Amino acid sequence: MSKIIEEFIPFEGEHCETTTMGNLLQFAGVRISEPMLFGLGQGLGFIYWDSKGMDFPFIGGRVKPDELTACISFRLNFTIKAQETSSIKKAWQNVQSFIEHGIPVGLKLDSYYLDYFTNKVHFAAHYAVIYGMDEEYAYMADTRQQGGLVKTSLDHLAMARNAKGPMSSRNRSFTIEPLDTRPPLMPAIRLSLAQNAHDYLNPPISNMGNKGIVKMSKEILKWPSRSKNVEHDLCLTALLMERAGTGGALFRNLYRDFLKECVELSGDPKVEQAYLLFTAIAPMWVHVSSMIDLAGRTGNYQELNQVSELLLEIADKERIAMGFLLKD
Repeated sequence: MSKIIEEFIPFEGEHCETTTMGNLLQFAGVRISEPMLFGLGQGLGFIYWDSKGMDFPFIGGRVKPDELTACISFRLNFTIKAQETSSIKKAWQNVQSFIEHGIPVGLKLDSYYLDYFTNKVHFAAHYAVIYGMDEEYAYMADTRQQGGLVKTSLDHLAMARNAKGPMSSRNRSFTIEPLDTRPPLMPAIRLSLAQNAHDYLNPPISNMGNKGIVKMSKEILKWPSRSKNVEHDLCLTALLMERAGTGGALFRNLYRDFLKECVELSGDPKVEQAYLLFTAIAPMWVHVSSMIDLAGRTGNYQELNQVSELLLEIADKERIAMGFLLKD
C-alpha cells in the first residue's frame, strides 16, 4: 500500500517536539511560530540528570518529553489522541489507518535507528511526523537540522518506535483533533509565562530548575574524575547542549524569541525585562558549552572552574528573569 499526503507542507523548526506540533497544527490550518509553541508549551526548564546506571550526567534544558505537547494542546484548546502498544503490528496499523485517510501522524522514536540520522546516539524521546509510506519507506517530516522532509526504511522505523530505554514510550503515535474554537492568545500566553516561571523556580527536586543549575556548578568540577573517557564525554555533552535540537543555547534562544514575541504582542514591561535578561543569558550558555568542549579537547580542566562560576551567574540571571514572569 502506497500513500503520500500530497497537500502536506513541512513546518520548519529547530527542536523536534515543537517542530512535530508545528507540522500537525499547520496541516490543521493553525500557523504559530516555533518560539511561540515552545513558550505556550511551558518548555523552558533545566535538569542535571545523574544516576548509578549512567556513565556520565545528562544536561537538559527543557521540560520532560510529552509535557510540552500536552501544554500546547491545553493552551490552544485542542485534543491530542495518543496511542501506545507493545505490538509492532498494531503500532503500524495505528499509523497506517490515519495516513490512508490523509491525516499526518506524530511519532515518538529512538533517533538512533532512523536512516537519515548521521549522529548515532540512542535518544528515545525524538519526535517526527509521518506523512506517507510505500512498500519500503516511511516519508517523514523532521527538524531543519535533520533535513526537513526525509525518509527511513519501514524496518528501521519499527525499531525506532519500539525501542526501550530512558524517556521511551512504546510505539507512541498521536494526532490532533480538529480545532473548533481557539482561545484568545494573550490570556494563554500569560498563563504559560506564569506557570513555566513557577515550575522553574519551584522544582520538586534539587537537580531540576534553577536549583539544578546551581547543582551542576558544583558537580561539574567532579566530571574529570568520574569519566572513563573524558574527551568523549565532555565534547559530547557540549554538542548535545548546543546542537542536539535545542535551537541553540540549551533552548534559551527559543525562549528568548518567545519572550520577544510576547513583548511585541503585549508591551508588558516585566516581560520586556525578562526578554532583555534572556538576550544576555543565551550567549552565556553558548560560552558554557564551548568551554566544556575546549576542556574535553585540550585536557585543560581549569576551564571547568570558569564554567562553574559562570553557571552560578546564569542561575542568578535566570532566577531574576523568571521572577518577572510570575503572577503579581
